[in-house]
Amino acid sequence: MIFKVFYQENPDEVPVREKTKTLYIEAESEREVRQKLQGHTMNIEYIQPLEGAHLEYEKKNPDFKVLEI
Repeated sequence: MIFKVFYQENPDEVPVREKTKTLYIEAESEREVRQKLQGHTMNIEYIQPLEGAHLEYEKKNPDFKVLEI
């Protein structure tokens, strides 16, 4: 399954919506996503599973690239 992760690059700062970034990652569960990203310095705000029409919509985004970890 593909997950969309909303995050802030600097975990020491207060989250600001305008600085929220996203990445896409393949995993079996939200827990696995967190485990894969554990070594990265980021403040994860939300992990959203993508499937069906929503996934197809996201694939049309030019920034859609699944992170390989």
